[in-house]
Amino acid sequence: MAVEGGMKCVKFLLYVLLLAFCACAVGLIAVGVGAQLVLSQTIIQGATPGSLLPVVIIAVGVFLFLVAFVGCCGACKENYCLMITFAIFLSLIMLVEVAAAIAGYVFRDKQMENYPKNNHTASILDRMQADFKCCGAANYTDWEKIPSMSKNRVPDSCCINVTVGCGINFNEKAIHKEGCVEKIGGWLRKNVLVVAAAALGIAFVEVLGIVFACCLVKSIRSGYEVM
Repeated sequence: MAVEGGMKCVKFLLYVLLLAFCACAVGLIAVGVGAQLVLSQTIIQGATPGSLLPVVIIAVGVFLFLVAFVGCCGACKENYCLMITFAIFLSLIMLVEVAAAIAGYVFRDKQMENYPKNNHTASILDRMQADFKCCGAANYTDWEKIPSMSKNRVPDSCCINVTVGCGINFNEKAIHKEGCVEKIGGWLRKNVLVVAAAALGIAFVEVLGIVFACCLVKSIRSGYEVM
């Protein structure tokens, strides 16, 4: 039984949102592939959180695309089971996004401890420190707290003019003393509108998708009961 009245409008809006999901999925896949190409040029092969990040991004993109496909099929055929599956998967995606954001915040300081032990982590931190012209988390003295790092030493990426061994017995005037947390925070503050708009936009689209899917599920179920 076809949906009628306002549900036709909901169904149309759901199609629009599904197109947005597909666009986001393709964007994530593109970002993941791009990140993989960049990391492959700077990081040796191996399974680490840093090297696996592009793979995770690509996997999320593919999963989101499949979820959008399920939603499209469910809306087109007005299939109760497919729409329920779509709503559940979309809710899971939101939970994973929240969990990833929390995990990223909680474990932000753990990467420094792995710097001397892990070439993958070192490459990522070196690039971050070089790009943001920073050193350590709060400031350059954070590196003194790393047991496996020798005294009077910071990574070469902390140097204003990066050369091999410039971080050993360094001169404070020759390194970036400000921490990366503050530098990255400053960048986020400058771009807060863009970051906030992107985050809110994605969350808004996902919430609308869940709401519209639930409305359509309710309408389909009502049609079954009438029959």
